[in-house]
Amino acid sequence: MNAKYLTLILLFLTVMTANSQKKSDVLLTINDKPVFASEFKTVFKKNLDLVLDESQKDVDGYLGLFIDYKLKVEEAYAQGLDKNETYIKEFAKYQDQLSKKYIYDKRVTSELVTEAYERGLEQIDANHILLMINLNASPQDTLKIYNKIKSIRDKAVNGEDFESLAKKYSEEPGAKKSGGKLGYFSVFAMVYEFENAAYNTKVGDISEITRTEFGYHILKVNDRREKKPKINVSHIMIFSNKDAKVENPEEKINELYAMIMQGESFESIAKQFSEDKATGIKGGELKTFGPGNLRAPLFEKAAYSIENEGEILKPIESSFGWHIIRLNKMYQIPTFEETKLDIEHKVTSGARIRVVTQAINNKVKAKYGYKEGVSYSPFFDEYVSDSIFIKNREYTPMPANQDKVLFTIGNKEIRYNDFAKFISVKQKSPMKNTNILKVIASYYQEFKNKTIEDFYKQKLENENEEYAATINEYRNGLLIFDVMEKNIWAVAKNDTIGVQKYYEETKSNYTWKKRVDAVIISSPQSEMASRVKSLLEEGKDVEEIKKQLNTDGKVNVIITQGVYEIGQKELPKNFKVIIGVSEIYKTEDSNVVINVKKVIAPTTKEFDEVKGLVISKYQTKVEEDWMKELHDKYTVVVNKKTLKKVKKQLNN
Repeated sequence: MNAKYLTLILLFLTVMTANSQKKSDVLLTINDKPVFASEFKTVFKKNLDLVLDESQKDVDGYLGLFIDYKLKVEEAYAQGLDKNETYIKEFAKYQDQLSKKYIYDKRVTSELVTEAYERGLEQIDANHILLMINLNASPQDTLKIYNKIKSIRDKAVNGEDFESLAKKYSEEPGAKKSGGKLGYFSVFAMVYEFENAAYNTKVGDISEITRTEFGYHILKVNDRREKKPKINVSHIMIFSNKDAKVENPEEKINELYAMIMQGESFESIAKQFSEDKATGIKGGELKTFGPGNLRAPLFEKAAYSIENEGEILKPIESSFGWHIIRLNKMYQIPTFEETKLDIEHKVTSGARIRVVTQAINNKVKAKYGYKEGVSYSPFFDEYVSDSIFIKNREYTPMPANQDKVLFTIGNKEIRYNDFAKFISVKQKSPMKNTNILKVIASYYQEFKNKTIEDFYKQKLENENEEYAATINEYRNGLLIFDVMEKNIWAVAKNDTIGVQKYYEETKSNYTWKKRVDAVIISSPQSEMASRVKSLLEEGKDVEEIKKQLNTDGKVNVIITQGVYEIGQKELPKNFKVIIGVSEIYKTEDSNVVINVKKVIAPTTKEFDEVKGLVISKYQTKVEEDWMKELHDKYTVVVNKKTLKKVKKQLNN
């Protein structure tokens, strides 16, 4: 998705619902549908700084953007995108996340947040043993597995080697090899019940038997340690030799390390030679990270092995290539207040949700009233057959005389048919458990919790203005994404003939500047650069120059070869395009000599070389044409009197 379009969409995701608006407050109409001045003023004030085009920063210019946005929303509804199953699911997902902020019991959530923060200060090293058993297994099967795990725990408590017991009994995949070893972990890394067992067990002890969705567990805590803080590092990277480079990557990284040890600036070397372009331009600095944040365990381990700020590690190899790493800063563990919001999100979206759900139910029942009706059992025990295990079983509504009230929440009656529909939806991914009664009981508990929560969500949009405004922002935002995807992005991406034709019509805009096939040799020492120039003029190749000048373990020159476009950062700013050995160029960081083997004249870039850029520009053209169609399709009338009043208010 093009970032330009994402930015434009985000400009209008703060649309506020208009309540009790007067006719005189109508700023414009779209097919006679009113759009109020308050809505426009809200988005104008909040989003003006995000507008990149200066011509659109005044009221008249911004009004054009605003009208385009409203037309896209109208067209999304006209195309029925609000009925799209994907849209409905995505909106429901966001609605679920947002509503949690308003409906969760703050006291219960606060206790769980505090517990999580305190646990997060520590990491636990443990081994565990798992015996698998489904939560809906029969009492007989459950008791059998429980007795087995109890006998294993007794052996461990009496001194038998835990790792050996894990290899012999544990049903965790890979346990026979790992002995149940988990390594160090912290809060949120394991399911909540397992986490509780780990943090409630002393070092060297065997936990109590714990049941999770996977089965029964016991674990042995081997060690506890304080969690490591976040760090900030810089690195210089040379990719591994996957692309058959001319230079040996290990040799080059060692040369760069030698130059740094000789006193050259780390930032300067990173800017000139690091092949991680995103960080190289910033002197090699990476974003601050913590344990487990990077998908590069070897790099992370090496970075955390550095003890002192400013210390530079000798070159190490990761799965990406070779690195020189410098520790810039070791941070402190964040305070509770600094991490509170992030932990709250995890608490209200993870396994701890079950602890909060009961508190929510009690809260809703107390506020709106709740009354039990006729039990789902024994009717559903007979109504549901083995077909419950068949995917996509067709649902047939039951007659009115059988459709009894299960419970009443507020003034809403929840009936047998509602539960039957829920079961039908669940059958899209049916349980494998063969115990029908257990499956029905599990479904009913889930249905009841969801129904009570959904009831509260509906009340929220009517009773809470802040929630109503925010959910409406997201509702329209999703529709904008979908209408743009259908009418712009997908069209531009899939219209290969149109894209190719557009390239042919505009290919004069895609040209290579003059380029050179050259060897670039750099040295911080001017006398070395002079020797390089002399050796090149004598016809010496790069290996001979390296051999003569990089001696006794000291790196005096760095050599890079390739094809470079004039103006590219590797070439000096005042570079003269002449075949042969250049003069010595003095740059900010080095002395550079260039041996130009070939000068390549400007040429038109082939389609495959600029395909991404062509598609992007074609996409812009498709959108412009589409917006013209929308302006023709919808009648937009601006109330000039209201607009004049809005201008006066905003200018003040």
